[in-house]
Amino acid sequence: MEILEWIQNWFQNNCDGDWEHGDAIQITTLDNPGWDVEIDISKTSIANLEIKWVLNENGKQDWYGVKIQNQRFRAAGDASKLTYLLNLFREMIEKIENE
Repeated sequence: MEILEWIQNWFQNNCDGDWEHGDAIQITTLDNPGWDVEIDISKTSIANLEIKWVLNENGKQDWYGVKIQNQRFRAAGDASKLTYLLNLFREMIEKIENE
């Protein structure tokens, strides 16, 4: 399943009449240029997971970072990494749910 279809389904499955009224999923741009993804995971199986910021940098135009803190998945990356960042989130959710 394509990542956009998966994230749409994940969003719909997590809507409970309350959660979706907040900032459930935010995708914004960075000025360096790049992407910033923030997802509320408070209603998920990884809600209590904490991961300190991990930066993977191969160059000025090839980097991404990820963390989970305060029940928020946060990831950022260069301008080519939006799909990659969303797939990182998907992999985390699917790995925990399959354990």
